[in-house]
This record gives sequence, structure tokens and C-alpha cells, in this order.
Amino acid sequence: MNSPGRRAPGGSLLPAPERGDAGSAALACFALKVDVDTFEGLAHGVPRLLRLLDRHGVRASFFIAMGPDRSGVAALRAFRQRGFLTKMIRSRAPSMYPWRTMLAGTLLPAKAIAGSLPASLREIASAGHEVGVHGWDHVRWHDHLVSMAPEHVSREIDAARRLFADIMGVPPRGVAAPGWQCSASSLRAVDAAGFAYRSDSRGERPCRPVCADYVARVPEIPTTLPTLDEVLGRQGRDPAALAERYGQWIHWDGLNVHTIHAEIEGGPCAAHLDCLLARVVPRLPVVTLEDVAARLTDVALPEVELRRGRLPGRGGLVSVAAST
Repeated sequence: MNSPGRRAPGGSLLPAPERGDAGSAALACFALKVDVDTFEGLAHGVPRLLRLLDRHGVRASFFIAMGPDRSGVAALRAFRQRGFLTKMIRSRAPSMYPWRTMLAGTLLPAKAIAGSLPASLREIASAGHEVGVHGWDHVRWHDHLVSMAPEHVSREIDAARRLFADIMGVPPRGVAAPGWQCSASSLRAVDAAGFAYRSDSRGERPCRPVCADYVARVPEIPTTLPTLDEVLGRQGRDPAALAERYGQWIHWDGLNVHTIHAEIEGGPCAAHLDCLLARVVPRLPVVTLEDVAARLTDVALPEVELRRGRLPGRGGLVSVAAST
């Protein structure tokens, strides 16, 4: 039997917004977004998350990095991104990632993520969850998007979309930018690829994102809550205490989008997600981003400029909605 906060298979607890009402985009729900950045995250973190989500009777949106795992290269951010090393130390990141991930693409070969584990993507969908695209080369997009030529950006999107369709038999509907990195070129490439929605930035509410005077057609559903690695050490480490803290950040009468990582909440920090869902499920429907996107079809979304900015607890710059 489904509890009042859970979503029954094939149905939705979300109310349909009134046609053309931009304010109704703030639906009262908790959308759970899972970023899968690495081979280890897909191989080991995702199965753990599937079991945890099944215990709570909820569904999530899994966004898979479709190309090579070059996570070891990301360690170089410590020398060029302000705040990255501090975040790594504060969150104890080295203890969260196995050595195979920390060396991937440097001393160890860069394994194909989705291409090596295609059955894992189908398993996620078979369990009732949404599967989307989290770019092609996660590290390259995260670190070099702003300097990439438009044709290179389009190739990354097209490669990820084609492999997804080959594995799943259908094209992806949702895309989430690695590292919340956007540019005018990436907005155009996602529009041209035919996605139904994107989740590329940090913000407060759905919108039509704008970069360098380009107004995107595909709607944006931003991450609204801080990620666990941004608050670990800054707001304590105890899972129950952090769940209580998140309870103060959650808008219980509006839309919440929470991004977790298969490598973190599907690994050593599983207890944090367990405590958070125990707090959320009785009070809000936990839904996929596709559920949210389906209710934005006839909503007049505001045009919102995306700017590169800093967030507490996160190293480097990310794309942030100007209204936040």
C-alpha cells in the first residue's frame, strides 16, 4: 500500500498546474535527481541506490555520463579552481571515492561508463526510474565548456544522445549538464537535439534559460537545494542532523529539486539519503524531473539569465539563475 507521500506506479500525486500560470510551476513536490559521473558510480553506487529507493517506495531521475570516465584528471582542479581543494578536504572526498576512480584517465585507462555497462541503464528503467543523459565526457564539459567551440559542444551532446538511444531503444527526454556548466552554445545544442527538458543550473524555479542573449526553447528545471558534498563539514556530518538541516531548506509548499551523486549517496553517505527520505516522504510526493516537466508544457515560464557564480561549499564557478 502506498503512503500518502509516495507515487503509485503509473500514476502521479502532482496536481496539474492551471494553463498558462507561471506561478504554478512551483509545484509542491520533491524531485530527486541522481548524477552518475563515473564507472564506479554506475557499477556499484547505482545498485545500492536502487535498493534504498525501493525501500522508501520512491522514484528518481538518473542522469548518466555516457562517455569515458576521466575522473583522475579532475584532481587537477585543485591547482586552478579556487575553493576546490578546500571542499575536497572539508568533505573528505578522498575517502568517498575508490582509488580506481581517483586514477581514472591518468594512471589507469579511462573506461567507457554507459558503453561498458549498458544493462545497468536498462535496469534503472526496469525498476521504474527515469534515465537521462549527463553529457558525454564529464570532465571535459565541466572544465572546458566555456572555451569549447560550438561544433565540439554539439558533438558531445549528439554522441551522448546517440549512445543512449542505442542502449535504451528510445531517445532521452532529459539532459543534465555536468557540473552545472552552461553556455549559449550548450543551450543551442540541447535545443537542436530535441530534448523535452534540461536540468543544467542552480536556481529557484523552472524557467527558459538565457545565455549571451540566446533564449532557450527547452525548459530548465534547476537544482534548488545544496548538494551533500557542499554541506558536509560546514553543517556537520551526522546523517540525522543533516536531514533536519535540509528540512529547514526545503520549501514544503513548493518545488524542490535535490541532486545526489551515485558515488556519494550510493556509497559511504547512503545513511544521509536514508534519513533525508524518511523525513521527506511523509510530507511531500517524491517525483522524477520528467513528472515536473510534463506539467510545464502549457506554463508560461519566465526567461531567466544564467550567470557564472559561486555557491557556498562548492569550488569553481557554476551556472546560476540570475534571480537567486
